[in-house]
Amino acid sequence: MLQSSSGPRPIRQTAGAVGAVALIALGAAPAVADGGSAAVRLGAVAPMDGVKPGSSVDVPVTFTNTGTAAADKVWLSYTVTRGLSHTELPSNCLRYEVPAYDEEPSRSEAVCEFDQTVKPGTVYAPEKALTLKVLDHALYDRLRVVVETTEPGLDDNASEPVRGTAPAVELVERPDATPAGPSGDHPDWDDANVKVTADNTADFKVTGDRLKGGVGDTVGLKVKFTNAGPGWVLRDGTVSVTKVRIKMPAGTTVTKGHGYCDKVTPGTYECGTSESWENEGGSETYTFKLRIDKAVPGTKGSVALAGEPRPFDGNTADDTAAITLAVAGGGGSTGGSGSTTGGSGSTGGSGGSSTSTPSAGAGSGDGSSGGDSTGGTSNSPSAEGDLASTGSGSTLPLAGAAAAAVAAGAGAVLVARRRRAARP
Repeated sequence: MLQSSSGPRPIRQTAGAVGAVALIALGAAPAVADGGSAAVRLGAVAPMDGVKPGSSVDVPVTFTNTGTAAADKVWLSYTVTRGLSHTELPSNCLRYEVPAYDEEPSRSEAVCEFDQTVKPGTVYAPEKALTLKVLDHALYDRLRVVVETTEPGLDDNASEPVRGTAPAVELVERPDATPAGPSGDHPDWDDANVKVTADNTADFKVTGDRLKGGVGDTVGLKVKFTNAGPGWVLRDGTVSVTKVRIKMPAGTTVTKGHGYCDKVTPGTYECGTSESWENEGGSETYTFKLRIDKAVPGTKGSVALAGEPRPFDGNTADDTAAITLAVAGGGGSTGGSGSTTGGSGSTGGSGGSSTSTPSAGAGSGDGSSGGDSTGGTSNSPSAEGDLASTGSGSTLPLAGAAAAAVAAGAGAVLVARRRRAARP
């Protein structure tokens, strides 16, 4: 059986909590009686829609031994994402936590052992359904149920398991239930992945920036996407939580882009999120370097949410923000939420790049990813934009000369000046 925190830890290799993955226990053998072989198949587990934050929900699970022999023992595992939690567990169950890693969100798993004979051709269910708590930040969550005849191990990154304190539960026969169909390619285990959708909201918002400098200066731009909650948002697969479209102020050139933002048109970039989820209160920050090529009166750029639909977000007032630019000696810029096509009239070609390492933690807000498909692995770090041909933007000649007359037949002297652009 699985060991609690006082004993040694067996190892489970998994590819993720919510995907269909095989569970491998080291040195374990199926708990099958002599003669023939047992096989297990889960009954259907329906999606859970509209559950209320703060409430509790039961997880009705049935399974059938579709093999030709009895199994001496079976295990049921229940894995949930962070918007759900296990309530008090029976004493024949262990619970452990797995932090976010390898592009999977954090999760909690309960493994229940049933040390009793499971007859072939018979449908079984726990005598008391396992109960889950719906947390205040629940929105799009996942439940994975696994039944198996081989003892499961623990994920490499799991915490020490803790045994339940409620009375142990047993399996009971369900003669009224329809037996499940034949087992598939892995008769010793079967799983079901269930979507759990809460009746909750999440407010996505963006913030812009105010820039100022002189012609020839290189200035830093920092814009931000935030999930103001209350719900966290988990997308399917490697889909970015959202996309952020950034239009640069006219008269500027991007000399250094953000590592997880792609240029979609000159002066316009689209950025994604570092993972396929964003915790409540989590954020992504996108930074750029802009060279001011010329003064364009009233110039401004914009930041706007794009990408996947957001039916959970009813507040659209904070979906856009302005990027303002005041050019010294060239007229100021004005605020507002409108946008202009950035980058027009700017000079420079392509070249130069920057890279960034995405955050591995859930909703840490210290990384970002993006592009045409995002969510950690779907976009390689690249920064291709309106980069100056030198790639640095550190020196810009000022064409201007003054001729001065000097005494006693002296000629004209050409005086040239260079000004070095200050880096912010």
